[in-house]
Amino acid sequence: MKEVPFLRRIFSTRILPSWTILLFDISILIFSVVVAFALRFTLNEVASMGRSIRITMAIVVVVNLIFFRLFRTYSNVLRLSSFVDVMHIFVALTLGFLVTGAASLTCTWIWDWTFSPLSVLMITYVVSFLLLATSRMAIKMLNDYFNQSVKTQLNTYIYGTQSGMDIAKAVRTGVEHKFHIRGFITDEPDLAGKVMMGVNVYRNDERLIERIRQDRVDAVIVSPDKAELLKESDVADRLLQENVKIFLAPEVSDDWTGDHREARVIKEVQIEDLLGRDPIKINMKEIASLLEGKRVLITGAAGSIGSEIMRQVARFNPYQMILIDNAETPLHDIRLELRKKWREIEAPTIIANCANKARMEDIFRQYQPEYVFHAAAYKHVPMMEDNVSEAIQNNVLGAKVMADLAVKYGVSRFVMVSTDKAVNPSNVMGCSKRICEIYVQALARKLQKEGNNKTQFITTRFGNVLGSNGSVIPLFRRQIAAGGPVTVTHPEIIRYFMTIPEACQLVLEAGSMGKSGEIYIFDMGKPVKIVDLAKRMIRLSGRTDVKIEFTGLRHGEKLYEELLATRENTKPTSHDKIMIATVREYEFEDIREEIDSLIDESYLFDSMRTVAKMKDLVPEFKSLNSKYSILD
Repeated sequence: MKEVPFLRRIFSTRILPSWTILLFDISILIFSVVVAFALRFTLNEVASMGRSIRITMAIVVVVNLIFFRLFRTYSNVLRLSSFVDVMHIFVALTLGFLVTGAASLTCTWIWDWTFSPLSVLMITYVVSFLLLATSRMAIKMLNDYFNQSVKTQLNTYIYGTQSGMDIAKAVRTGVEHKFHIRGFITDEPDLAGKVMMGVNVYRNDERLIERIRQDRVDAVIVSPDKAELLKESDVADRLLQENVKIFLAPEVSDDWTGDHREARVIKEVQIEDLLGRDPIKINMKEIASLLEGKRVLITGAAGSIGSEIMRQVARFNPYQMILIDNAETPLHDIRLELRKKWREIEAPTIIANCANKARMEDIFRQYQPEYVFHAAAYKHVPMMEDNVSEAIQNNVLGAKVMADLAVKYGVSRFVMVSTDKAVNPSNVMGCSKRICEIYVQALARKLQKEGNNKTQFITTRFGNVLGSNGSVIPLFRRQIAAGGPVTVTHPEIIRYFMTIPEACQLVLEAGSMGKSGEIYIFDMGKPVKIVDLAKRMIRLSGRTDVKIEFTGLRHGEKLYEELLATRENTKPTSHDKIMIATVREYEFEDIREEIDSLIDESYLFDSMRTVAKMKDLVPEFKSLNSKYSILD
């Protein structure tokens, strides 16, 4: 079929005005009346029935206009017409002609006058419905053709048949229309070999890749009921090896209605979606009462964890959020995000260093926070190995200042974000966070002994966060985009991962739990081999020329991360993903003196002496692959 530029322009128009569609429908009604009279009577009879034809036209149009208005049949987008739109037309026309027929019978019985025979009305009803329905379907088919001829569509299979039909309908009526459905994939033997929506259903077996090659499939949309199976099986790897893009569809909901904008409901799979672990779900309603209407202070608010905590807290309508960070540009980005999404929440953004006691006290005095999330910290292991004094002054002193001020100004809850690297630390960063934990827990125990339960102190530990600033995911993405190599420190190195929203939801959940002084740890699921993560990301990118390079373990880096949660070192809580760590506890007065001495020592900028003092304070701190190993 030859392309017509005029028609292409018509079908590229965004949306026709409703009045043009209404005029189009009225024209069909008028034409249907003429056709009905022509079919029912001879040409000579029709020529003498001009008045009757005009009256019939007027009554049919007026009555059906009422029902067109009620069912809004003219408000849909013609090129996106669906079965639902045709049903609306059918119901509106049926009711309209029932009323028109009743009016004709009434006129006959009461006044013995018939403006139109019932046979004419029946023919008009059938013809008008056929024309209204087929015209919409024809416009949709022409739209599909011309859009297909000017856009590059992806030959697509849909994995899953339970919700696959809804996905296919949404895709075929989508504004973007970038997917061309070529088939379905099923795990059910009974469905294999059948035909759904005009395309074949294929079994997920050893012949699937062969069929994908034959149909030149570019993409596979995974239905919600197959999302978990995608993580557990080798389906994703098999598809990625064939350079097939994988997309995830959400649960069928109201998002599928309306104009079916595909970009909104179907997203390309990310490495986070392919982790072989169960998603962590939190009942956020349980903590709403603690945050709604409260003044909430968040440190490190421009970081990956702090900013996500801010987003989670914003959902609970706090009275005020006080956001603190010492990074100017990222904090400015947070301010812009707040103005766009949460304009109604008062949220001052403050550039400050948590270790500056005078500045922090001024902030506490001015804003009187009731809830504090302390997420500010230096976290990069190799950097802190080379900058020991900064690790102490920022991490340890910052936590001490914030905790002391929380007590002084009567904060109800203080939640500190720690790390799995504080467990049997092997580097300066991990040990600095363990010292923060020790101080906060000792302070909490001291307050409990004094009967001061005003401020509750909670510490949360978790492992690596996917997509956080400085994590391997953004690094690997940059390296892949640059053509490689992707650098992995060791072929056997493993880590535990969770997503940023999961981690922050667990922080909020833990912050609402239990007694003061507890250290909560999270079940991180199964460990992930970093080299396998790198391989999957390379396949996701579609690149075949990117190599992996092993660079060797960095200073202070462990090959295997400590397991956070075992029955020997934890106690259970009401949430199966959150446990309480059993750790050595310290007397506050003793530990305060030692920590003050360590902070003073850091200002001499003698790394060996400072690390030696850290090892005295935390005996389990054993340096790995580091110059500080000689101190052990």
